Amino acid sequence: MNLLIKGITIADPNSVFNGKTCDVSVEKGIIKAIASKLENSGTVEVYDGKGAILSPGFFDLNCVLGDPGLETKEDIHTGTAAAAAGGFTGIAIMPNTKPVVQSKGEVAYILNRAKGDLVDVKPIGAISQHLEGKELAEMFDMKQAGAVAFAEAGKAIADDGFMSRALQYALGFNGLLFTHPENKALAGKAQVNESKTTILLGMKGIPALAEELQVSRDIFLAQYHNAPLHISNISTAGAVALIKKAKKDGVKVTCDVAAHQLVFTEELLNDFDSNYKVKPPLRSKADNKALIAGLKDGTIDAVSSQHRPHEIEFKNVEFEIASYGIIALQTVLPLLLQAGLDTALIVDKLAIAPRTLLKLEVPQIEVGQAANFTVFNPTQEWRFDSETNQSKSANSPLFNTTLKGKVGLVYNNKQYKIY
Repeated sequence: MNLLIKGITIADPNSVFNGKTCDVSVEKGIIKAIASKLENSGTVEVYDGKGAILSPGFFDLNCVLGDPGLETKEDIHTGTAAAAAGGFTGIAIMPNTKPVVQSKGEVAYILNRAKGDLVDVKPIGAISQHLEGKELAEMFDMKQAGAVAFAEAGKAIADDGFMSRALQYALGFNGLLFTHPENKALAGKAQVNESKTTILLGMKGIPALAEELQVSRDIFLAQYHNAPLHISNISTAGAVALIKKAKKDGVKVTCDVAAHQLVFTEELLNDFDSNYKVKPPLRSKADNKALIAGLKDGTIDAVSSQHRPHEIEFKNVEFEIASYGIIALQTVLPLLLQAGLDTALIVDKLAIAPRTLLKLEVPQIEVGQAANFTVFNPTQEWRFDSETNQSKSANSPLFNTTLKGKVGLVYNNKQYKIY
């Protein structure tokens, strides 16, 4: 429980120690002292922080665990283990379980299962019953029970009237809706981006228009009701432009992007590797650049993992019948570094902004504050394989590769773990 971190560089814009290299002492879960040099009392564990960064603990806005009902994909224990290894001290989990998280009972179950864990687990409730987009779920009751937001878990609400009513209802109790940017009527049954590349592969594509039309509709509805709205997992340059304009016009819209959308492109589909099958689909290099620019200029508020674990029988099959998604909690940091994001931007988009938009307390690296932080080395390499993977699943195109950017330690809830 007691820890002394030596020679660590602090990255926290809300701390007077931001940018300074210090020693940090933690006792009984509280930051006891921060100074240029602290003496070792001999009764604490000492961690060498040379070359590493200490920031507020990362928080993930969008991941899927399988508990309850789909624990063969991921349970609370393995999901939080993967999160911690990726530097996350908090995660918001989607409601597409069995049963769906659509009442206070399921919310209470998740909170009880995660109680006492190093990683804070925050349930996201369903917007509609059974994720069918027809009848509203018990959103008010779920918020009272501890749900932090509401979503359809990677499904877009097609019915304009239903979406309008959902925004109105949530506005009455300051609820936040997460929407998925895809117009199903335009996307159809296509599974990849619509482009010259995918046409040459003989695959029918989802046009960028399918995303941008849905984003436009949701922005108009949020503007009409003067209601907050979060658009999750955007992937196109056009979506970035639409959200940028909406923010300028005063619409209460926020958004996030999955880390892999900043680096992976549709060219990776040439071998039909189902581990690159995600939704929204991988787009072009131009979209990558626009998304990174959107992070830098503040249009995109946060980065998420979009962690989607699957058993081998759902991914080790032909591309067309494989399930969407990859495990990603442990690979977010390396991908952000690969995308060229600097430390300050990573800390903002992974630790501060996600909590801010969910109205959660943002940890601070200050004396007297509860210890909730992540230590990572942006230049250290490590191998992502069966030995280091903490998830139950292994559906990642980065599996068995060497990555740059390693989490060395996480501390939260009076617990810490060194990697």
